[in-house]
Amino acid sequence: MKNKYRILKIAVTVIILGLLLSFSLKRFSGQKITDNKISVKMNEKAPVYFIDEKDIREIVKKENPSGKVGDLNIPTLEKKINSLPAVDSANVYLNLNGKLYLDIKQRVPVFRLNKDGRDFYVDEKGTEFPISKTYSHPCMLVTGNVKPDEYQKLAELVEKIDKDDFSKKFFIGISKDKDDYNLLTSDGNYKVEIGDLDNIEFKVKGLKTFVEKYLVFQDPQKYSMVSVKYQNQIVTTLNPYFKENDSILKAGNKELAKVPALPAVKKPDVLPKPTTKTPSTKPKEKIKPKTTTKPKETKKTEKKPEAKKPKAKVKIE
Repeated sequence: MKNKYRILKIAVTVIILGLLLSFSLKRFSGQKITDNKISVKMNEKAPVYFIDEKDIREIVKKENPSGKVGDLNIPTLEKKINSLPAVDSANVYLNLNGKLYLDIKQRVPVFRLNKDGRDFYVDEKGTEFPISKTYSHPCMLVTGNVKPDEYQKLAELVEKIDKDDFSKKFFIGISKDKDDYNLLTSDGNYKVEIGDLDNIEFKVKGLKTFVEKYLVFQDPQKYSMVSVKYQNQIVTTLNPYFKENDSILKAGNKELAKVPALPAVKKPDVLPKPTTKTPSTKPKEKIKPKTTTKPKETKKTEKKPEAKKPKAKVKIE
């Protein structure tokens, strides 16, 4: 009897708990998700405004028109927010009080790329996403045919420039010409050629030293390009449109004009070779008339008739 009473007691408690649970679930699913019960948090490193709370709340209303907790499909809503181009990740969840939490991380552009006639942003992961019509993020402008596998290295270069106060003020853009990258400067009309994206930190440090110790004392219009693409050396190119460079360029042209005198000596060494071959054929033609010896035959014929005529006259007398 005692065992039967215990089993009956356990069954009654389970039924009561089940009824209470179903009642609480019905009550919970029937709750309305009002604006006060929606919490949107943006968890990005830098402040960006591609999307805002208003955009997210509108998406929630579209995905759950009734506004009830029971009609909300959390995985579908999370997938919808993650599909936005400017969203890096989204986490959606409900608490027991029926409050909806949305933790969203937006993509932060590292640089803006102008490629093949179109503009788009690239984040630190090398992911492309389109430009917003309502918001423009301040970042480095890059132009040229940059390949997708170069996005991450290029993003590292831009981040190093942004972290250094000198580089951030000095460099205002990046361009790619064929396979070489160039940094555009805010001082003067010259550009800085860095070549490929290898050893970037070393190249930037070398350029910084060159600028601080020499270039700041020069006219910003003096050079058209400063190259640090070669290892352990800096090569500068004078600006031909800068008047003060005229004397330097003229002196350089005079020195270059003297250089072609050396290859001019080599030309006569090559020319005599065909001249030695051509006369070899002419002597063969001169040898042939010597073998005929026609003049000798004429002399013999002339002497014979002169000797015969006087002998005949003596016999007649």
